[in-house]
Amino acid sequence: MREGEEVTGLVLKTMPIGERDRRVTILTREKGKLSCFARGAARQGSPLMGIARPLVYGKFTLRPGRDADIVTAAEGLRFFGTLEADALTLCYASYFLELADYFYRDFQREEEGLKLLYFSLLALEKPELPRELVRRILELKLLVLFGSYVAAPPLKKQDNCSYTWDFVIRTPVEKLFTFTVGEEALREFGENVDALRSRVAPHHFRSLSVLEEMRRVQ
Repeated sequence: MREGEEVTGLVLKTMPIGERDRRVTILTREKGKLSCFARGAARQGSPLMGIARPLVYGKFTLRPGRDADIVTAAEGLRFFGTLEADALTLCYASYFLELADYFYRDFQREEEGLKLLYFSLLALEKPELPRELVRRILELKLLVLFGSYVAAPPLKKQDNCSYTWDFVIRTPVEKLFTFTVGEEALREFGENVDALRSRVAPHHFRSLSVLEEMRRVQ
């Protein structure tokens, strides 16, 4: 990687390294998922402090380090901080980030994947869109991008579920979050997405467990 190379991406997670530094995982458009060091990002007054955190979309300047690339500068382009105002919405957003971290691979260009995650978070900010519908659209389209999908719902379904399934498969990411469905159709659509996701990705998502518990108590 050249000195001072710039990438555009969204921060998926961070982890403290010592008292002042952070390890930052970024899903980038140019190079897929990157794990980088942000030196001094936990220090009060650091220019990286407000940017080297989950749910920040921005431009990051990187230089090669001994064990991983180092973030030398960053510019926040969009902060999804409004999602943190509601606990349940934040649970959805956290699950979206964990899904992306699980599916995407290091150093594989992920322009469509980054776009899907970005538009999914934008959709969470729209009160007219059911958060559960946003989740199900993201899950199915993610499987479509990875080629791990079936053309029709795998379980018993009604026409509304089949139509929704086909729409998500065929529609560009930019136009995905433009519709709503009734409660019964959403429930059925969700069950079919669950069946496919659990088959393709038999993984325990910690944030999903928290999300489902939050939904039960609300």
